[in-house]
Amino acid sequence: MLVFGLHVRNFGYFAGTGGDIMTWAFDAGATGVSFFFVLSGFVLMWSARPNDRAPAFWRRRIARVYPVHLATAAIALAMAYTLDHREMPTAHQALANVLLVHSWWRPWWQTLDPVSWSLACEAFFYALFPLLALLLRRLDVRGSAALALASVLAVPALGWADAHHWLGQTVNSFPAARLPEFVLGAAVARLVLLGRWRGPGLEASLALAVIGYFFVPQVTPGYPATACTIVGFALLIPAAAVADLRGLPSLWRHRRLVRLGELSFAFYMVHLLVLQVGTHLLGTSPRYGVLGGVCATTLAFTVSLVLSWVLYEAVERPARRLLLRGRRSSGTRPKPPAARSKSVPAASDSSASARD
Repeated sequence: MLVFGLHVRNFGYFAGTGGDIMTWAFDAGATGVSFFFVLSGFVLMWSARPNDRAPAFWRRRIARVYPVHLATAAIALAMAYTLDHREMPTAHQALANVLLVHSWWRPWWQTLDPVSWSLACEAFFYALFPLLALLLRRLDVRGSAALALASVLAVPALGWADAHHWLGQTVNSFPAARLPEFVLGAAVARLVLLGRWRGPGLEASLALAVIGYFFVPQVTPGYPATACTIVGFALLIPAAAVADLRGLPSLWRHRRLVRLGELSFAFYMVHLLVLQVGTHLLGTSPRYGVLGGVCATTLAFTVSLVLSWVLYEAVERPARRLLLRGRRSSGTRPKPPAARSKSVPAASDSSASARD
């Protein structure tokens, strides 16, 4: 939703006061991708299977993300052929996008479906995850905490280098530069699994994340803004997990939000394509008043949500079942220490399984 709001703002649906409100609320929306990277590391470490082999892990990740990626890439290619004013990708660009390596070369990073640049980063993370999981299982509490701290410190260091052009190119979409966020998520998941997480509760963590989010406009735009939110996100995600384990109140266990979570990947992948098609119906930067902007945004959101449901039910789920047919689990997940003395809510267990 943060990324969607940012793109609505960028497409100029609102003028005047409405535009000012959208800028205030979603100018920092790109940090939603940072949240996604941290969450991805956390979920994968949380659901990692003992004695799992790397090929089995990679097969599950391909089955999880690749069908929707191919579907949205095909939609974007069809749009390039049929809609005016859309740049046609070269064969090399299209191939790089399909193989999820386009983010390594800045001129190609937004080929076809522009948001797929983050999937190229995730593909890099997935390639390294078996080694990362092996390392974290060998680390004790102090080692895991030290790795988490090093990951946090790497983010402002990279942001400073990016702001001062030390690296020769922006690192916002460069997969290796986004790796610390993923490692951070995995490291804090390890601390929760060990029963040694000592972060603040859900309410305090959410407050810190919100404060960091609204501090973003005070720093250099782009990757450096990640430093404002990284601590809040790194506290919020394990706080929500611990709340699940302890059966504490949590907004995100509501069944409708769980359902939206299931659709969120497909929604992320299709929403920008919907907004791009919308420019042919509404014009470029229509700048409506508040009522008109709300109506246009609601329409774009509704179409994106319906299409995400179609992608989830008709592409994501059946393709995953097909690709994983006949494959047995390589092991069972460990029961975290925090859950041994308390029953874990069903929503927590099913959510981890679904994301894995």
